[in-house]
Amino acid sequence: MSAAPRPIALLLMAMGGPDSLENVEPYLLDVRGGRPTPPELVEEIRTRYRVTGGKSPVLDITCEVAAALEQRLNASGERRFRCYVGLRHWHPFIRDTYAELLKADPDHIVGLCMAPQYSSLSIGAYVKKVEEARAELADETPISFVKSWHCHPLLIAAIVAHIRHTLERFPVEVRAQVPVLFTAHSLPERVVAMKDPYPEEVGATVQAVCAQLGGQPTRFAYQSQGRSGEKWLGPSVEATLDDLAQAGHHHVLVAPIGFLCDHVETLYDIDIELTQLARTKGIQLERIPMLNASAPLIDILTSVVETHESSLVH
Repeated sequence: MSAAPRPIALLLMAMGGPDSLENVEPYLLDVRGGRPTPPELVEEIRTRYRVTGGKSPVLDITCEVAAALEQRLNASGERRFRCYVGLRHWHPFIRDTYAELLKADPDHIVGLCMAPQYSSLSIGAYVKKVEEARAELADETPISFVKSWHCHPLLIAAIVAHIRHTLERFPVEVRAQVPVLFTAHSLPERVVAMKDPYPEEVGATVQAVCAQLGGQPTRFAYQSQGRSGEKWLGPSVEATLDDLAQAGHHHVLVAPIGFLCDHVETLYDIDIELTQLARTKGIQLERIPMLNASAPLIDILTSVVETHESSLVH
């Protein structure tokens, strides 16, 4: 009998978040590279998690994705994928998951971040964490990364479907005029000088979706700017919402195309903070659902991984 083939280890990576209100402060300490967070900011962030479920949903969602994706990738029986989850700023940390997946003696490793657009400050930071783990463990297992899939046809189709479905929440007579406000997480403005591809890739995702929406009016803004002293990419969603209100709009659909799953940036920044701001301006604001662990996302990731695998020469 021939030996069983060695598995392909698929490392799914996400930013992560605190798993309890008590762990908000140590989580922020990791995010800020060991720099203490001012107590008033800790309490403000803790409040955001308190009103959105008491913890980040990212780990549970990503683990659900990993289980479904592993089952799907192995459905043909041709390969033996093992899917693992590693978080950048909380447990299970990428370095710990990397040590765990080595126990399966994988033939090779594929790294995949739960974000479709590439930035050296986001995806690049995940790759750096993996490289640090490899160095610490003196591991030389072949590894490759899926760095971007911002215009994958199945991703675009899923976003378009969610937009069309969510437009049904508005009165039928205004739907064709409801602006779709696309958003992505802001990054420090210095990425432009660095010629980072993030703004271009986010714009390409928006353009691909717009191409299928027909004549629906659209806008784009960055959300969730950081609290650092430097400038962040704009325009902000708040300023854009103000522009829409001044233009006489009373209905706005928010489509966060830079995110795959729910977390505090959707559940609080949009669903609570931005929705309340819209209400003060007489605007009905609705948000498309995130893909989370839905069947369309499993379809997308299966295609992304299989395409990546076919491009490798082992």
